[in-house]
Amino acid sequence: MVSYKKLWKLLIDKDIPVSIVLGIALGALFGFVLSFLFELAHKRHDSMRQSIKVILMLGSAFLLMAIEVWLDGIVSVSGLLAVMSMACVIQLRTRKEVSSDLSAKYGRLWIAAEVILFVLVGAAVDIRYTLEAGIAAIAMIFIGLAFRSVGVLLCLLGTKLDRRERLYCVIAYLPKATVQAAIGSVPLALGLPCGNIVLSVAVLSILITAPLGAIGMDLSYRKLLQCEPMKTQE
Repeated sequence: MVSYKKLWKLLIDKDIPVSIVLGIALGALFGFVLSFLFELAHKRHDSMRQSIKVILMLGSAFLLMAIEVWLDGIVSVSGLLAVMSMACVIQLRTRKEVSSDLSAKYGRLWIAAEVILFVLVGAAVDIRYTLEAGIAAIAMIFIGLAFRSVGVLLCLLGTKLDRRERLYCVIAYLPKATVQAAIGSVPLALGLPCGNIVLSVAVLSILITAPLGAIGMDLSYRKLLQCEPMKTQE
């Protein structure tokens, strides 16, 4: 077993704590600046179009990812954490309608981006590695789903949901697609020897869990969920 001291030394050697802290701090700084600009435009009654806000956020996200590359070898910065931190700060510091409108805009952009993502991942997959993984890969996927289900149940502790509703939440969290497609190709892109098998298992998890979750939700929602009557406005 790896001791806590060895694990901490490994993290220090990899500059992981530094990259996490600097990534969050840098993203928060960008988020403060953008939220200030959005709110300043609102206070001055100078309406900033949502498309302009989307472009500013996308440009800032690409800049944060570029900063990670520029500072490579000097100091470690996590660009992905910076992007997430920026989005969180913008959501917290802007009006609710701003975040709702931005979510709707990005939702429409994601329709095209999702297709491109899955097409590129599918083109990079070597089906031979998937076949070689065999039963072991499938068993690993279902073990991961078991731990994921336990995590969902733990997250729902203390909520007002009953047992049936919690069971439905577990079923709803079975599908795994977007994250696997996004990060499954990273080891292959980095040239790691395990890149092909990692990508193949990631795609295999999509092929198994996506229809499993969709069918499970479709067959169980009538039995596990109850429709509440719509409240009429007086």
